[in-house]
Formats: sequence, structure tokens, C-alpha cells
Amino acid sequence: MPELPEVETTRRGIADRIRGLRIDSVEVRRPRLRLPIPEDLNSRLEGAEWRETRRRAKFLLLDSNVGSLLIHLGMSGSLRITDPTQELRKHDHVIWNLQGDRQLRYHDPRRFGIVTWAESAGEPHPLLRDLGPEPIGGISAEDLGEHLYQQSRKRKKRLRDYLLDGRVVAGVGNIYANEAAWRSGIRPDRACGRISKDRYLSLAGEIQRVLQIAVDKGGTTLRDFVDPEGQPGYFQHTFEVYGQEGEECSRCGGEITRDVVSQRSIFFCRGCQR
Repeated sequence: MPELPEVETTRRGIADRIRGLRIDSVEVRRPRLRLPIPEDLNSRLEGAEWRETRRRAKFLLLDSNVGSLLIHLGMSGSLRITDPTQELRKHDHVIWNLQGDRQLRYHDPRRFGIVTWAESAGEPHPLLRDLGPEPIGGISAEDLGEHLYQQSRKRKKRLRDYLLDGRVVAGVGNIYANEAAWRSGIRPDRACGRISKDRYLSLAGEIQRVLQIAVDKGGTTLRDFVDPEGQPGYFQHTFEVYGQEGEECSRCGGEITRDVVSQRSIFFCRGCQR
């Protein structure tokens, strides 16, 4: 599933290239994704102009002069900028025809993504409510660590599950939670409420470093994700623990272990993570 780095990579890849462009029309080839695509998508956007492209957690917000679109890439979604001569692919579900013979295409084989309006009757979409702070792009490691520590008190959740709770912190994702936990020497299956403030301060710094490195490398591509140019991410080539079951830990020489928590895999080293 595209997480914060993949969504930020997508945002950076389209923001400058669509800003100021007129939307000539919108083609909805498959109206049912995770949520039904609004029936008024074309009628509202036809003739409108793209403005800013923002990110909140794992959501993209595409602003126009007539309203903002909320896009979630789901399990396998991607946005690509191309020209109309490029052959349509089977899972190109939404196409924005832009001035200058350009197209923005939403591609989603599993159809678990979302394309809808970010606001209704002046109220933000429910998916945007109650989100925790962004882990990068404005908050210091110290403030993030303090926040994680305070929010964890009296909770029994495992650390990995705690970090995946978007109401606590926005957009971290399973891969990056595992990698940050390894870097900070904390087991991802520890009870979050039993981790000290000092360790949360260390963890916060590693979360920020891991996410920033991943953004710089264009995200992670394990199967479907590509950036708006159709290029895969490269962070997977730097994995220390994720998907490395049975491999040697680069820090202590121990063996990387895989376990299942809340029906999702965690990866850690029993030798140097506590």
C-alpha cells in the first residue's frame, strides 16, 4: 500500500506539472472504487484550473478554483502524467484531460483507492478528521517524540500498531514503522505504553530520517507503485529488516525474525532490539 513517502513522491511529481492548467474534461471509466466516484466530477471540473497539490497523511488534495479533490491511492493506485496518444491501460479508471494535450491518469488494479471531493457542504471529508500530526515537514523530532510518549501512556497496543494509528501520527505505514523501530533498537511488538520518553525521542528522530530517505529515493516499490513518470521507488534496496527474514542483522550479526501482529508482518532482530 502506498504510504507517506509514496504519496509525497506522487505529489511532488505532479504539483508543478499541473499547476495552472485548465481541465478540459474528466473521463470516469470505472465509477466504483473503494467509494463511488462523484457523478458531478466532470460537470464541476470541466473548464476549471488546477492550483495547488497538497498531501495530508496518505491523502492527496488536488486544489482547483471550484473545489478540492481527495485522492487515496489504496493498495495499488498511482497517478501518471502522459499524453493522449499513450495507449490506455485496463486499470486506468479516471482521466483528466488537460490543456496542452496532457492527461492525468489514475491507475488502480485493485480498485481500493478513492477519488472524491475533499469537502461537502463546507465540511472536510470524514477521512481527514482526527488525523494526528505529520511526522515530517514541520514538527521537530523532540516535539514528535514528546507527542508519541504522551499519547502512549496507559495504552497496551504493540508499538508497530500504535505507529500505524493515523490518529496518533499520520501516514507512517508498516514498512517505515519496522525500519524506524530497528534503527532505534526497539522491538515493534513491545507494548507502546511501556516505552520510556528517551526511547520515544530516539524513535521519533529515526521515523523522520527513514521517511525522508524514502522520499528522497522515490518511495518503495514492492509490486505496483510507480511515480508520475512511471518509475519505481528505490527505498526497498536499503531495507534493514523489512522482508529480510532469516538474513543477518547488519548491526549485531543476529538473525532477522518475522512475526505476525494484528494479521500483519513485523520484522526485527532479537539480538539488538529490546
